[in-house]
Amino acid sequence: MVAKTFGSAVSGVDANIITIEVNVGQGTSFFMVGLPDSAVKESQQRVESALKYFGYRMPRQKVVINLAPADVRKEGSAYDLPIAMGILQASEQVEFPTLGDYVIMGELSLDGNLRPIKGVLPIAIEARKKGFKGFILPVENAKEASIVNSLDIIGVETMQQATDFLMGELEIEPLVTDTREIFYHSLDDIEFDFADVQGQENIKRAMEIAAAGGHNVIMIGPPGAGKTMLAKRLPSILPPLTLVEALETTKIHSVAGKLGRNGSLLANRPFRSPHHTISDVALVGGGGNPQPGEISLAHNGVLFLDELPEFKRTVLEVMRQPLEERRVTISRAKVSVDFPANFMLIASMNPCPCGYYNHPEKECVCGPGIVQRYLNKVSGPLLDRIDLHVEVTPVKFDEMTSTRKTESSKEIRERVIKGREKQKERFKGNPEVFCNAMMPSHLTKQICQINEAGKMLLKTAMERLGLSARAYDRILKVARTIADISGSEEIKVEHLAEAIQYRSLDREGWAG
Repeated sequence: MVAKTFGSAVSGVDANIITIEVNVGQGTSFFMVGLPDSAVKESQQRVESALKYFGYRMPRQKVVINLAPADVRKEGSAYDLPIAMGILQASEQVEFPTLGDYVIMGELSLDGNLRPIKGVLPIAIEARKKGFKGFILPVENAKEASIVNSLDIIGVETMQQATDFLMGELEIEPLVTDTREIFYHSLDDIEFDFADVQGQENIKRAMEIAAAGGHNVIMIGPPGAGKTMLAKRLPSILPPLTLVEALETTKIHSVAGKLGRNGSLLANRPFRSPHHTISDVALVGGGGNPQPGEISLAHNGVLFLDELPEFKRTVLEVMRQPLEERRVTISRAKVSVDFPANFMLIASMNPCPCGYYNHPEKECVCGPGIVQRYLNKVSGPLLDRIDLHVEVTPVKFDEMTSTRKTESSKEIRERVIKGREKQKERFKGNPEVFCNAMMPSHLTKQICQINEAGKMLLKTAMERLGLSARAYDRILKVARTIADISGSEEIKVEHLAEAIQYRSLDREGWAG
């Protein structure tokens, strides 16, 4: 007899429905076809043990399992449960009248309990899209899958529960989650607040501009000046995620297995801070079965690279294209996968190996040329893609001990949201552009027009600093953002002047 069950294979951040066909006939062998990897092939032992544990038998006949379409590689242990259900139906040990109505996924332990799996959210989205009634999966993944409405989410703890449910002998109430309520309830959860930061008003201003326009930032300053502390607070002033952005971000974390048990919709912008020993594959994504890297996990959020010159040069250079394209393409011989990577890059670095070059009080002990060699670890093309270069100076004792109330993240965020709303209105005819930092060159010329005085100022700055054409574009975009925050319809000279001062590393002789 032939039985059919349905599972799913995740490719990139999307899923495809897999038909699992089980045929039990004359013979004694067990065959599994359809490009299964080792983990899928090993399901035979797990399934057999689970069946015996609950009093069923593994057929001592010829069992052929086909995972269709046969040209798509199947990976992981999540096919255990649908294979077990197919074997029970094909061997006529049980009758499942509604087997074809559900997508079934889950890893079996030897005693028939179910372990959680990865990539549940894209599978649930695909199951609804293909018209399935429901999704049977481990109970620990049910909350994540319930983000998708109009689909019965059936969480089970054991193989026996799944069997009884499909036989109609056990009623399991589908898990229903009010996604919007959870999402809007968690929007204002702020872990780090700018109200805790004393002094550093110029850095807060730069962070506000960066958040309002989606600009990349690099902070240069001595150890202990507060670079990491300020970077961690940036997500608290970014505009709240929209429901669409939250779903997109959650899908990526689901595929990477980062949501954890009982994970649900991500309501806050991600903040990723990889260590400087990270490899280029771990940063951009990849592997035999391409998985998202840190830049994709930071999608719609912030990627913070602390001590930028300590990262391997190859790691930093692979970021150049994603910073421009807002996505990363992982190509292999048989597959090409696109991962979204629309993130804000926040980097920090010491000005020199000892950390005290340009320090107001401590003397730099680095020899001649060492400072320049240290800065040269970060390539010019990468610095070109960073809009704001900000010098961070140590906080003075009087500011550190001051009891003066400082602006909270909530107050700064309100101004940022107003600036973003202007940009949303400006770019409503361009669905691929959401903020000033994403403007292509032709839009920059059209939107960032400046008067004669502004042109003279910019010409002088370009000649003295030796700026590239890309840096010229960046200055115009930052000036446009400053004008948006100020409520100005046109870019004024003072907006340009402030934007130019955020090009510290372009200044001739900055590093001696």
